[in-house]
This record gives sequence, structure tokens and C-alpha cells, in this order.
Amino acid sequence: MASKAIKRRPCSADTDRPSEKGMETTIQDPIAEPLLGSSRREDKSKRYEPATRPDFWGETRRECLRWAHLLSTFIAQSATKIANVISKFGCLLARLFGYSSAPQNSQNGQTLPVNLSPLQEQRLRLLRQRLDVPYDCSSVEHQDALRELWRLAYPNRQLPPLKSDLWKEMGWQNSDPATDFRAGGFMSLENLIYFARNYPDSFHRLLHKADGKRAEWEYPFAVAGVNISYMLVQMLDLQSGNIRTKAGIHFVQLLEDDDTAFDNLFCVAFQILDAQWLARRASYMEFNEVLKSTRVQLEQELTIRSIYSIEDMPSFRMLKR
Repeated sequence: MASKAIKRRPCSADTDRPSEKGMETTIQDPIAEPLLGSSRREDKSKRYEPATRPDFWGETRRECLRWAHLLSTFIAQSATKIANVISKFGCLLARLFGYSSAPQNSQNGQTLPVNLSPLQEQRLRLLRQRLDVPYDCSSVEHQDALRELWRLAYPNRQLPPLKSDLWKEMGWQNSDPATDFRAGGFMSLENLIYFARNYPDSFHRLLHKADGKRAEWEYPFAVAGVNISYMLVQMLDLQSGNIRTKAGIHFVQLLEDDDTAFDNLFCVAFQILDAQWLARRASYMEFNEVLKSTRVQLEQELTIRSIYSIEDMPSFRMLKR
């Protein structure tokens, strides 16, 4: 039936030529495509030309859509780059009096701050001085600080002697906590005290492992804090003459408005470590791996362009006072 219909159309066109164009345009329907595949002998006939046009326009349309997609992607990427440039320029203007332009380091390609504001230099110097103080078990000040940590951790319990197995409940590995400070020094004890005073809810939840499903062999709370303090010093490159790590460069900028930036960063790091611990369902032997992943997350958050204080870090919201 289909072949007869095709043969009748020329006859119709011969008798009524003014309607030829109208007949050709009406052939563009779903029936035309299979007819092209089954009637090779009439491929050159003009009456089949309109049937090939949908393929032509379909290919053209797909090509146009592809180029439109590429163009839109290019525009989106360009807009992102422009926004980043504007953001950097805004940060430069906002801190114009605190920093000069930073040249590129020829070795690692990272930018180094040439000049720090007097306030930044002072706070960085004081922070480095804290790093150089080891825990001294013969120092009355250090002994009192250790006792204060116990009172903050267990306000309703009697204070034990400085050498007692009760200290192991806090997460010290030995009955004498003085043997566990090592590279963390006295500052790691100060960090723990700051955590307990300023974020008591988070401090006690981590101390008592109140959140999530815990492992049978958990990380020791107090010793974990000492390790976090040491990790932060390495991450921020605080012991070197010139800070060269990207995280360290960004951290030094935060000292302009926050003299407790390191202590607050310690609290954030401890909260991240516990969250990573739970996410991995880790146990004691995996502590170092969790500590490494904590460092990676801290480095990423510190280098976000919109971070002007520790409180701007995304993970800071996990802390509870």
C-alpha cells in the first residue's frame, strides 16, 4: 500500500502543480524514514528529498547543542576564575596594611609572606616560645596545670596524686602523665586545658567517648591531644625560620585578629580526629592513619579563601561549648 501511495503523488502533482510544494512538505512524517530504506530504485527521485532533511537538521541540531554545551562550560569556568581573582584582590585590599605582595618561592612555588604586621610578629614569636617549653615535672606551675586539667575533666572527683593509675582513665599511657608529653611539651597540656575551659561540652563528649559506636580498643584521649599538638606544629611549619607550608602561611595571617588561633585550631583538630575515627570505625592500631587524614582535612579547610579566623572553618561548627 505504501508503494502505491508514492506513485500517486506525481500524478497529483502533474494535474495540480501549484500544490506540489505543499505535498512535499507533508511527506516529512515518521513513515518517510522506513520508506527510504526499502525503495533504493527511487533514491534519486525529488519526491524523497524532503525525507532526508530531518537527518540533516538533526545532525546540525546535535552539533549546535554540542558547541553550546562547550561554550557554556567555558563561560562557567571563566566566571569561576574571574571570581577567584576578584576574591584574591578583595583579600589583598582588606589586608593591605598587614601584608605586602608575596613573591613566589623558587623551590616549591608557594607564596611566602614578606612582611608581617608588628602584631603578627609578636604573636608568632610568643607562639614559638611556647613550643620551646618542655613539660617539667619539677615545675610547680606545670604540676598545677596538670591538676587543673584533672579538675576540669572530673569536677566531681577527688584529685589523685601526680603519680597514680587513675590518670590512665583520662588517656595517659602511664601512671605518671609527665612521661607522655614528649615532643608535645607543656603547650600540649595548655591546649587540653584550653579545650576543657572553652568547649567543655565537646571536651567531655570526646573524653568519655559519648558519640557514635566506639571500638573495643579506643584511642587514649590525653595522649591523642599531645599528638595533635605536635602534628599541628609540623603542619604549620612553626619551628622553621621561614614558614613555607601553605597551611602555615594562611595560619599566620589569622594571628592578626586572634591570639588564641593555635589553641582554637587544636580544638577543631581534636573534633575532626574523633569524627574521622568514627567514620572509619577505627581502632587503636589505626590512630596514625586517622591523624594523617585529620591533617589533610585541616590543610584543606585552612586554605579556603574565605577563612579569616578559625571560627570560619567548616569543622568549627562541630564544637560545642
